[in-house]
Amino acid sequence: MATSWLEKILPQIRKSKDRKASQVPEGLWRKCPACEAILYRPELERSLDVCPKCDHHLRVSAQRRLELFVDNSDELIWLGSDFVQRDPLKFKDSKKYKDRLQQAEKASQTDEALLVAEGAVLGNRVVVSAFEFRFMGGSMGTAVGSRFVEGVKRAIELKVPFICFSASGGARMQEAVLSLMQMAKVSTALEQLALAKLPYISIMTDPVYGGVSASLAMLGDINMAEPNALIGFTGPRVIEQTVRQKLPEGFQRSEFLLAHGSIDMIVHRHNIRDESVDSEDSEEEETSKIKQDAHNEQHNEQQRLCEEDVGLVEEGSDLAKDKDLIKENDLTKVSRTTWSKDSNKLEQKKKKSSYSSGGFGGLQPIVR
Repeated sequence: MATSWLEKILPQIRKSKDRKASQVPEGLWRKCPACEAILYRPELERSLDVCPKCDHHLRVSAQRRLELFVDNSDELIWLGSDFVQRDPLKFKDSKKYKDRLQQAEKASQTDEALLVAEGAVLGNRVVVSAFEFRFMGGSMGTAVGSRFVEGVKRAIELKVPFICFSASGGARMQEAVLSLMQMAKVSTALEQLALAKLPYISIMTDPVYGGVSASLAMLGDINMAEPNALIGFTGPRVIEQTVRQKLPEGFQRSEFLLAHGSIDMIVHRHNIRDESVDSEDSEEEETSKIKQDAHNEQHNEQQRLCEEDVGLVEEGSDLAKDKDLIKENDLTKVSRTTWSKDSNKLEQKKKKSSYSSGGFGGLQPIVR
């Protein structure tokens, strides 16, 4: 059967189209979810995954987050890599939990929803962690909690700040109560960090919900957030269906939380390295100022009590010999033995007087 001229040229047209399509690399373009602009990926990466058209902060992977934040990603020392999920409850819903873990690992190219590493930011040593939202929505299971605690322990050991970038849907339901226990676990670790007088900086990115927002994300000494990030415990749609009221515009966005005092500051991704280091310095300065104010207050109270007690001392007694020294605030030269010897006489004198506000009483003064 004879073929028409159209049938003869159709195979050549198809081959030509296939050749042209193969010359365009995959993943070269990305669509902005806010303004729907088609963005050239190399240009987007140069702007740190911030849309140059509308300034929307696109979601980035945990690996990419750490690379953008630290000075040199090649020098990162990874922590907690031994903690990997093992499906302790043998959980199964429509799929086996083990199968979901394998699928999440393939999709995210990571073995868990949290990466923790030791590195440097603007020359300052830090321990930093970042959630991987592509790994089961960044949900917190036992492995995530263990990695977080490992990072906090390392920060205490090195006496350096601990920083966390959170992006999570909350606790991992496939681990039931074990995942909920991680909230107490990470909170206890952060209390140990606070007792060591080391700063914890929490940086919330889009989105942060559930058990993560109810624990580690909101427990920072300084709580930061990226612009327009969704932050809450329950999603706005569920809240509207429960209370049957229209929620205010921008509800649960970082700008709304800042206006209502739930977070401390909103930081653009381009400035987050500088702001984090500045926040560490300001935290240390504030802590130092609080300590100094407390010391001064204690010192002034001690001086006031000394002067009030001295006012009750009779002339010629052993305590009167130290009267001038106390007034000059030179307690180092006051005899401990003298105060101990005449303390009972002083106490009896105070009971007879109208003075009732305190003083040393029968206690010895602090001698440095």
